[in-house]
Amino acid sequence: MLPDSGYVQEEDIKYVNKIHKRKGLLPRKPLYTRKEGEKALKYFRAVDYHKPFSLSKNITLTFYEAGHILGSAIPVLDIKDSIKNTRIAYAVDLGRVGMPLLRDPEIPEDLDYLIIEGTYGGRKHESIKEAENKLAETINRTVERGGKIIIPSFALERTQLIVFFITELIKRKMIKEIPIYVDGPLAVNLTRVFRDNAKYLDEITYQAFRKQDDPLGYDYITYVRHVQQSKKLNDIEHPVIIISASGMCEHGRILHHLKNNIENPKNTVVIIGYMAANTLGRNIVERKEIVRVFGRPYDLRAEVVVLNSFSSHADRNALVEYVKGCGKSLKRVFLVHGEPHQLEELEANLKNLYLKPHIPAKNETVSL
Repeated sequence: MLPDSGYVQEEDIKYVNKIHKRKGLLPRKPLYTRKEGEKALKYFRAVDYHKPFSLSKNITLTFYEAGHILGSAIPVLDIKDSIKNTRIAYAVDLGRVGMPLLRDPEIPEDLDYLIIEGTYGGRKHESIKEAENKLAETINRTVERGGKIIIPSFALERTQLIVFFITELIKRKMIKEIPIYVDGPLAVNLTRVFRDNAKYLDEITYQAFRKQDDPLGYDYITYVRHVQQSKKLNDIEHPVIIISASGMCEHGRILHHLKNNIENPKNTVVIIGYMAANTLGRNIVERKEIVRVFGRPYDLRAEVVVLNSFSSHADRNALVEYVKGCGKSLKRVFLVHGEPHQLEELEANLKNLYLKPHIPAKNETVSL
């Protein structure tokens, strides 16, 4: 992912600099390049789940399953001093219980302090079944009017998850079998990583791979690697599904698909994940009449459908249950990784548990 993000930045800057040149503006440089990303990889080391790793004489790190993306983990620090042992967990990002593909998040035992995310601290996700039905209805409705379905998606986990659901809809004949494209070399490479590491997926998915019953839809999906193949998707005039990164529509090939499709009312943009404030994705979610792609204004005429239930972040109820599951040893909970109103709602819910939830301020120091 790291070299690929460097490559994406290099490609995006090329496109932006073409526009800058026409406007007489100075060229810009990428934050880092593919080569620099590859160079950084030699500093990475793999550590298994549940295997204590010594950081220093008095500090041990152990990873637990976070259930957020493949390989995601909750780091737990055990810190010993002359008086006691202090145990701190960092549950950010935290996944959801019962989602396909991934294992459920684990709750470490005997915690003293918990740092937990609040991305959806004030919201409750609808059930996956409802989201699945809405996805089917959206696809069928768009196909009937002859439009395309454009799905911005994170290349890691979200792409594999939405492919899983679309494959299931086809198998159960809830949608027609139409061309489906996953556009982007990173998504293609990561899907292979999922297949190669199926033992880290949930038991149902793992057994499906063992039985050669591919849950990631190779029979239905065309994986697009090369730029020229990607450009040809814009010439298609019949209904198709295009899944492409980035998830928040800030860079990558999805920008080209949005540029070429959002002004057509026959088309639909399906949002399947969190969109941060001030991103193109958030502007689409808020259905702004005009959105800017590559610095240019476009009329947002396509239908927009938001399906937050495909998010891999735990919702309000799951976050509260997770905190409750940590037990009576928990002395304090810190709420991070969320917009202020989401954190405040989560804080109010946790106060009902007679805990001491706290939203840290910038540069604040807390003594444990």
